[in-house]
Amino acid sequence: MHIVRYRRHADPRAHIAVVNDGILSTLPVAGMSELLRHRKEEIEGMCADATPDGLLSEVRLLAPVDGATEVWASGVTYLRSRDARVEESALKSVYELVYDAERPELFFKSPAWRVVVDGEPVGIRSDSVLNVPEPELALVVNRFEEIVGYVVCNDMSSRSVEGENPLYLPQAKTYAGACALSSGIRPAWEVDASDLAIRMTVAREGVVVWDGTTSTSQIRRSFTELTAYLFHSENHPHGVVLSTGTGLVPELDFRLHAGDLITVSIEEVGELRNQVVVGKDHFGFLTPP
Repeated sequence: MHIVRYRRHADPRAHIAVVNDGILSTLPVAGMSELLRHRKEEIEGMCADATPDGLLSEVRLLAPVDGATEVWASGVTYLRSRDARVEESALKSVYELVYDAERPELFFKSPAWRVVVDGEPVGIRSDSVLNVPEPELALVVNRFEEIVGYVVCNDMSSRSVEGENPLYLPQAKTYAGACALSSGIRPAWEVDASDLAIRMTVAREGVVVWDGTTSTSQIRRSFTELTAYLFHSENHPHGVVLSTGTGLVPELDFRLHAGDLITVSIEEVGELRNQVVVGKDHFGFLTPP
């Protein structure tokens, strides 16, 4: 089962539903941000009681966030991520220290309206020479700090911008096309996320030029530790999505090219496929007139 946000082709309004075997069952909420204002057990009850009323093939799936729900991200939570940041940075000790520190690295990634979904493009900065995708398991958290589900995230990053100076992190992480999420939320009550296989491939002109795998079991910090820090001094009244960091980072000599197809799959959660474009002009569809 997945929880999705969708639009029927003849109806401009977005709806929320659960999907089972290609069958849509609409939930009694106006949006995903409204759903995340409920307790986990209430959301589970809504999903169990939903009545089938359509086919998945008849609708267009949208990004699984809306309204005032934000996307945040975690950094340097896997050993590979620490090593990659050290390789690229002129200030290596910053990343070595944060990996072992009590406080995790958390940063704002995207408002809901900037998120792209499966099949839409992801972007790289036109002023960056070294850009990579970062495949991550993301937590969908309600206003009560309860993890209610999981999605696949591609946390697109500019390694050259961040490597020049850690204070450039917002520019390296937050720009047009930098945040992609899979369309379906896998409910937390249906899956044990402690040891899920994560795979990423990058294909160029139909040929795979990068392929790697890891597991959520390799993360240094627990999911509840990360959410506790995120909620420590801030409220998230419409819920929040928190990406948990990456254990897969291509080598320093790897470069993304326009047209590359990035595929991220996470066992039992979903798959995310996006083609690479350069620059902000490709993302006008996110802010229609």
